[in-house]
Amino acid sequence: MKFIFSVLAALFTQLLFGQTPIEVTESTIKIHTAGEKSFYFGFAEGDQVIFNYEEINGKELNEVEIVEIPSTSKFKEYNTKSIKNKRLTIPKTAIYQFRFSNTAIGGRICNYKIERIPSSEATKNFNTTVFWKTVNDTSYTTHQERTLIKTDTTISNLTDQVAKVHSTTNRGGNETILNFSLPEKTVSWSYYIGVDQSGQEAYEKATRNLASKVGPIISRIPGYGPMAALALGGASFLTVAQSGEDIDFYLLHGDNGKLYQAGKKFSYIKKGKIINDFSRMTDVQKGQYYVCLSNDNALIGVTVAVKITAVIVSEKWDTIPIQKMHITSHQEAYLKN
Repeated sequence: MKFIFSVLAALFTQLLFGQTPIEVTESTIKIHTAGEKSFYFGFAEGDQVIFNYEEINGKELNEVEIVEIPSTSKFKEYNTKSIKNKRLTIPKTAIYQFRFSNTAIGGRICNYKIERIPSSEATKNFNTTVFWKTVNDTSYTTHQERTLIKTDTTISNLTDQVAKVHSTTNRGGNETILNFSLPEKTVSWSYYIGVDQSGQEAYEKATRNLASKVGPIISRIPGYGPMAALALGGASFLTVAQSGEDIDFYLLHGDNGKLYQAGKKFSYIKKGKIINDFSRMTDVQKGQYYVCLSNDNALIGVTVAVKITAVIVSEKWDTIPIQKMHITSHQEAYLKN
């Protein structure tokens, strides 16, 4: 008898417990024209879900839907004013979306209530709150990209000569003009102009100082000296001579050389009355450059050393496959139980 009584008592308790709905939520919401609102709740396996809905002003709402996440529609009603005690049995623990959609002109004010009847005491305190986390999705794409493979730097000594510039009383005239052009892919260049022994000694001193200061690897680079160092923007050890014969010079480009020779107005890049002069140049133009030397001494001719050095950079490009990573983010719902 005790055993039968215990079984009946358990069945009665289970029946009594099973018929007691637990309120999940009750809320009144406003859905604007062409608007949609969704609410998410979690339910335990075996739950009985009771859903009630009513449009407060008695107007129809376009859609009311209950969806098991991610995309299984469990219930859907069109153009409805109210839904009374709609029951759903939850086959497995999952998150459900309650979706309200309004396509009518004018807003809708809706009241909805959700209750659950647990299947057992074990799930009575099931947490129906849905939490959200950000999940990053990583994907990769491959495309062809033009890429710099190698860079070759070459030093080219374009001009290294000594020119005689006569005095003003010389029948041949007191001017000497030298011309040169820069190779393709020149990125910078340098010049040195030195008059007589003073100009020559200043350059030789710079050569010695440079050789003693730079490392053995750099000193073995073909053509590397004060001119290359100057063109590359490094320490060339060139200094301005303080005494000696001087000369007037112009550095010209393009048609300005012909204008100079014709005695017409011209534009210049550099000019000066110098014993020696030197500079790094980054303005690289196609066509002819001119070094115009003029001696204003009535009796004495001079010798002028003119040196021009260019830095040429050649690039090798190739098309190679490049893999790029793409990261997109989305919100993912989860339960804490």
